[in-house]
Amino acid sequence: MNSEQIAHNAVDFACRCGNCPTEPGLDDNDADVARRGFLRSAITGAVVSAIAGTAVTSPRRAAAQSTPDAALKAMMDGNERYVGGQLKSLAEDLSILKAKTAEKQEPFGAVLSCADSRVPVEIVFDQSIGHLFVVRVAGNVATPEIIASLEYGVAVLGTKVLMVLGHGNCGAVKATIEGKAVPGQISALYAPIRPAVDAAGPDLSAAIDANAKIQTALLSKASPIISGAIKEGKLQVLAARYDLTSGRVSLLA
Repeated sequence: MNSEQIAHNAVDFACRCGNCPTEPGLDDNDADVARRGFLRSAITGAVVSAIAGTAVTSPRRAAAQSTPDAALKAMMDGNERYVGGQLKSLAEDLSILKAKTAEKQEPFGAVLSCADSRVPVEIVFDQSIGHLFVVRVAGNVATPEIIASLEYGVAVLGTKVLMVLGHGNCGAVKATIEGKAVPGQISALYAPIRPAVDAAGPDLSAAIDANAKIQTALLSKASPIISGAIKEGKLQVLAARYDLTSGRVSLLA
């Protein structure tokens, strides 16, 4: 049933109420015609808008979902817009919400990020609601629970790129280098970061990069789901670093 048919049926029902607007001085037949014309225009417009609204998609997301290279390009292009102060994602949010993203998600990329509040991942890559599957933990470490979450992103949601995003002046890496006693369970973060410190020494910047690379290698090898997707050419897994001062994301070789 097309929009005109839907509107016609709605008019037939609505006109029975006799409360539709008419022009003064019209007889009953003319008034009925006027009411029907008014309602048909109004309801047809509403139906078309509703149908169009359910089909709203993000062209950028659709393009990014095609290949791993396209997904990575979408993220890095977004970071360039972020650095240049030319964000597009915020303007997309309302239309995407109207498209009922509550019913499903189709992110093209996944990011393992530090929990640091200075690294707002979606904003950093200028991506809107439903574009990125983000997992955050202090030190961006690949624990079993984190790996499980990222496996879900790859196997179920179909993400095309998985980025481990370290950042400058990371407190978790710094604390691991210092190795001081800390309260509660904070020291549980030391063990997964320690290999990076052992490899890079006390240099905080070098240890941050080493940690991102080590966690990336772990994800690529420890998970059959992730490694399988890489072998099939369906996924890229890579390390990157976010600069807190400039806002730029740099890929790590």
